[in-house]
Amino acid sequence: MSASTLVKPIPKTADNGEASATSPDAINPFAPFTDMWETGMRRWWNLTRHIMGIDRVEVGQTPRDVVWSSGKAVLYRYRSDNRTVRQPILLVMSLVSRAFILDLQPGNSCVERLLEGGFDVFLLDWGVPDEEDAANTLETYCDEYLPQAVARTNEIGGDEGVTVFGYCYGGVLTLLYAAGHPDDPIHNVVVMATPVDFTKMPPAMSGVGNGGIDPQHLLDETGNVPAESVRASFTLLTPTSDLNTVMDFWEHLDDEKFLGSYQAMTSWTRNHIPFPGATMRQTTTMFSEGNGFVNDDLVLGGRRIHLSDITVPFLNVIAERDHIVPPDSTDGLDSLVGSEDATEMRLPAGHVGLVVGSGARKRSIPAMIGWMLEHSDVKA
Repeated sequence: MSASTLVKPIPKTADNGEASATSPDAINPFAPFTDMWETGMRRWWNLTRHIMGIDRVEVGQTPRDVVWSSGKAVLYRYRSDNRTVRQPILLVMSLVSRAFILDLQPGNSCVERLLEGGFDVFLLDWGVPDEEDAANTLETYCDEYLPQAVARTNEIGGDEGVTVFGYCYGGVLTLLYAAGHPDDPIHNVVVMATPVDFTKMPPAMSGVGNGGIDPQHLLDETGNVPAESVRASFTLLTPTSDLNTVMDFWEHLDDEKFLGSYQAMTSWTRNHIPFPGATMRQTTTMFSEGNGFVNDDLVLGGRRIHLSDITVPFLNVIAERDHIVPPDSTDGLDSLVGSEDATEMRLPAGHVGLVVGSGARKRSIPAMIGWMLEHSDVKA
């Protein structure tokens, strides 16, 4: 056969596993370009939807009811027909983050998993402070709101005690409350990603006071730390995070499921809330400068309180890849409380990955649910 002889390719058939002469690819040489065009159109449409706010994903969809409120603080109870655990859970959020991170999306919700586990779930949402809340102190949250919220949760839940569960700065509030009110109906205390040793916190979080930034310079005309400053402090911890997020967005723009998850997460990471000015100044004095938890130098409402006064079953959950509250800053908390039953649980997750994502669904949340079930009473 000469070099110029053309050999006709053998078409794939059902028998030889190769392409059939009548397959779409064989009769449509433009199929790859059609796929590229369709992908491009999906990307264009998803980008348009994102920019215009069309069909934007909803967050915090699990049905719930308001059962108590005071000031801007609101206590929600999630609806459920599967309440088999006698002690309800009260979720306590940080003062600077939106509470819906615990109920991000259907199928990606910590609240949803707790309900499936048979818990009666309550959530304390602090609301968005304004000039009326600038004078709110740690006493406002730990001596007023939290005792009332726990009492209401306990009342609705059947007067069998409450598992108080604090996340991040919500864990700080939970520790102060539990130490200062040991006679309240607290059945268990759980804190997650909670700073304890402030000398081991990142500079972006601990650089206020101690000759660093004057706390007063952070306040705006409302007397609070504005939400933009709060977000900037988190951005400083991972300066390339926004770039990585944008790159992921462009890479997966044709994937509608990814777009929904992206919108849900960014609506949380880019939507912080102001930090009450008086509480921020106390936090600086008591923790950034005084390292009050470690030094056992805590004063709340003019009285000395001690972590050793927490004697109920206690769980400290640490995220091993946490860049906001590094493991070293919360390690050893179980030895500071007075509980005979005190557990430290280290999980392979980041600060948010403890409650959001596949790792949370498969490992973190089930592990925490397991501990709480072991330390609660389950109805027969």
